[in-house]
Amino acid sequence: MTDQFTGFNTDFWHFFSDLKQNNNREWFATNKERYRDKVVTPISDFICAIAPKLRQISPHYNADPRPNRGSMFRIYRDVRFSKDKRPYKEHAAAQFRHRMGKDAHAPGFYVHLEAGNIRYGGGIWAPPGETLYKIRERIAHKPDRWQAVIEDKTLLDHFGRIRGDSLKRPPRDFDGDAPHMEDLKRKSFFAMKASGDSDITATAGFIDEVITTFEAATPLMHFISDAVNVEF
Repeated sequence: MTDQFTGFNTDFWHFFSDLKQNNNREWFATNKERYRDKVVTPISDFICAIAPKLRQISPHYNADPRPNRGSMFRIYRDVRFSKDKRPYKEHAAAQFRHRMGKDAHAPGFYVHLEAGNIRYGGGIWAPPGETLYKIRERIAHKPDRWQAVIEDKTLLDHFGRIRGDSLKRPPRDFDGDAPHMEDLKRKSFFAMKASGDSDITATAGFIDEVITTFEAATPLMHFISDAVNVEF
């Protein structure tokens, strides 16, 4: 592992292309060293390179390059409750979550690396009920501050709008005609930039592109951090 990220090269993408055709334990066991060399190492290098720049955005969001229990998501799928029994994820991803967060449902910045589906930005995905209630409560009680977030020019230029799966009806304990009801219905809140061109990841310049995008998401991240009582 080094701090010299040079991009995600063709070997990285070829691994996932081959995995998609051979998503089984036998193939993966044979190619495990290849996975460590061509996937884990460049992701660790990416995380090392992004760490000092992320600290300039916020010292409270972690970039941990360890392959296990760090920022990198494991490749193994949880198939216990899924009809899809493929054992491995066919993409790579990293989350730079708040230091107080325990899992992927904490506030964080995110990078998703999948052929034809590159995504990066910030927010909170499917938070537990108590956390979700705090965010909704802050939107309801601080509507002007939320309005400033959703109208932030830099955020809109990068992401278009804030997204997240929504309820069909107003959430319990919130007035149906409250301001920002469409946002109060959300079960997740994120600002995510998407690209179908994997070539954007091929050089070290991808670091600056991701960091610039993370910076654009900071109005949302500030709001979420304040709502759940953690420092930004």
